[in-house]
Amino acid sequence: MASFDVLFLGGGPAGYVGAIRAAQLGFSVGVVEREGLGGTCVLWGCIPAKALLEASLYANHVKKASEFGVNVGDVKLDYSVAMKRSRAVSTQNSKGVEFLFKKNKITWIRGEGRITGKNQLTVKADGKEEKHDAKKALVVSTGSRVKGLPQAGLELNKTTVISSDEALVLEKAPKSIVIVGAGAVGCEFADVFNAFGSEVTLVEVMPNILPVEDVDCSKEVERSFKKRKINVLTGAKISDVKVGKNSVSMTIESGGQKSQIEAEKVLVAAGRAPNIENIGLKEAGVQLTERGFVKIDKKMQTSVPGIYAIGDVAGPPMLAHKGEREGVVFAEYLAGKHAHDMDYGNIPGCTYCHPEVASIGLTEQACKDKKLDYKVGKFPFSANGRARTSGETEGFVKIIRDAKYGEILGAHIVGAHATEMIHELVVARTNEFTVEEVDLAIHAHPTLSEAIAEAALDSLGKMIHA
Repeated sequence: MASFDVLFLGGGPAGYVGAIRAAQLGFSVGVVEREGLGGTCVLWGCIPAKALLEASLYANHVKKASEFGVNVGDVKLDYSVAMKRSRAVSTQNSKGVEFLFKKNKITWIRGEGRITGKNQLTVKADGKEEKHDAKKALVVSTGSRVKGLPQAGLELNKTTVISSDEALVLEKAPKSIVIVGAGAVGCEFADVFNAFGSEVTLVEVMPNILPVEDVDCSKEVERSFKKRKINVLTGAKISDVKVGKNSVSMTIESGGQKSQIEAEKVLVAAGRAPNIENIGLKEAGVQLTERGFVKIDKKMQTSVPGIYAIGDVAGPPMLAHKGEREGVVFAEYLAGKHAHDMDYGNIPGCTYCHPEVASIGLTEQACKDKKLDYKVGKFPFSANGRARTSGETEGFVKIIRDAKYGEILGAHIVGAHATEMIHELVVARTNEFTVEEVDLAIHAHPTLSEAIAEAALDSLGKMIHA
């Protein structure tokens, strides 16, 4: 048995960041992780998926290179090369976390852990079991996993009905693929496979793709996808699913019309489930929410004193950066620091398809639902000089402000580098800047970020360049 001040069960973004911050604050720390460090984000999610999206961006840029005076001749696309590069990037990031553990004197305990006593974990590896105890805190950071849609006849079989996990290691892009679920994951893989020559059908049960985003953003991405010949079906119902050895067929009803679709593969991208099974939560008396996540307070503590939870397992939004910040908040509270509480209403959402989508705060529909008095400012990238020089004029910046005081209620960006640009507005909102104060910051010309200043001006009725 080894004894630590803090034990983390899970080494994903929440667990490893929490572990590093706890170690920085003087605690002895152990992290139980059965796979490589970095969790789903590094190994099977954010990092490898974005590496593939970068490959798709190259593929699409090459197709229009001649417009810039660059003639490349015949272009051959090889998904397997892009896939292998993405796996190499993933491994590199995981090794980076290992280095950070060594730097901060954190112990990586390899194996599967389970709560078996008061602040005690039993870890199983290679058929052997060992017990470890946490003197101050035991932290559940087990993350989440992909799930199928058995109710629709789409149980994951990892060959013809796959999840994002299997999509990340395909040796070649399928000739045809149906992607069920048009949230961030679904839209990103639609982008990737379309770029590498697959016939893509994107299916969403809600009225719009990217249903958590502002409707204007969803419509803009849908228009862009359709221009690229991605078949987008919204408000869809799936029936008559037949899973074969080499293909899957189904009937899809959308817009009052039914179509019979057969594809080489179906990618189910319809959400994730928290990893709460077989880790001893019930036996320890840890309470769950109605939706099946671990219930926590502002210090990340569960219903059982001494047991904490952070990251996906502690509830939405299921985002790596949300889990990372929860890990920091937990560690600082444990150390008796004056921690800044989590602001769950100010966590940016990013989708890395092309065009990219990024947002912070309320959508316009949410403002309407709350009966807020608001004004909207919007500026298209087609009127932005830097966007014109790069040939990336799709999209816009949209800022929603409080009508009386100019408070930024929400901000939404669709376009190239949107996921980088959003952070000006995250900082502004975090520090309670008004749209007038955003405008007072001089934005360099020519930059895409000028569109943010122009959208702020538009919300005040003073837009200059459109």
